[in-house]
Amino acid sequence: MLVLGIDPGSITTGWALLKGQGKRISVVDSGVLRFNGKDKFLDRLTEIKSSSTSLIENLSPDAIAFESLIYVKSPQALIKLAQTRGVILSACVEKYKNRIFEYSPNAIKSIAAGHGHADKEGVRKFLDMTIGKREYETHDESDAVAIAMCHLLNSRRVDKKTVTRGSSGLAKALAHKIGS
Repeated sequence: MLVLGIDPGSITTGWALLKGQGKRISVVDSGVLRFNGKDKFLDRLTEIKSSSTSLIENLSPDAIAFESLIYVKSPQALIKLAQTRGVILSACVEKYKNRIFEYSPNAIKSIAAGHGHADKEGVRKFLDMTIGKREYETHDESDAVAIAMCHLLNSRRVDKKTVTRGSSGLAKALAHKIGS
């Protein structure tokens, strides 16, 4: 299964294409879409839509996973993030109906680092341990890898006996979320 993880942003959007095959997860490709922050926000939306559409068409994932909206201090920032996310969703919603998934930041951190309040460094260490050490251009890119991984791990059906016997602490903690 190929999963595209997207961490939306109006100036930088992180993306990562991960392949899940059996128990193996690997990064196929990842990067950052950059948009001109000097342009007016509404003018950027056209560029965000066309870049997102091209990315999705070129990668042809089986599923797309997003981080749900997060609390930000500035209502203006939240509105821009929501609009950006909406534009990116509009680039894929028709073709990927029923194959678009969303995870809260706490769910992503919980799956990636073992607890929902992990910092970016904790998530990054987990990624290094599970898929190997990689250089990321920005936190948006590493967050997109974590989002895609969250979907791959969350979508697996694991036999509860396997999870409880001889498994890692993370697998045991998530048994109720990923079990049959």
